[in-house]
Amino acid sequence: MDWLTILGLLAAICTTLAFLAQVIKTVRTKETGDLSLLMYLILTAGLALWLTYGLIIENVPIIGANSVSLVLSLTVLLLKIKHG
Repeated sequence: MDWLTILGLLAAICTTLAFLAQVIKTVRTKETGDLSLLMYLILTAGLALWLTYGLIIENVPIIGANSVSLVLSLTVLLLKIKHG
């Protein structure tokens, strides 16, 4: 694995872990009133597009980060829709 792939993987880990804190809090509390539905709709769409892009160019860091982040974003989005 070359240094550029390692750099991409480290960036992917950092950004995904940062998002994980919000997901954990939202799952535990079920409080979504302060979260923007529009923001999570756009974020989820963007992550799906990034994942598609990563799959097309076969880039492991992009695929890994965006597949995990997409699941996390969908979790919050579904909770936001369910609990308002």
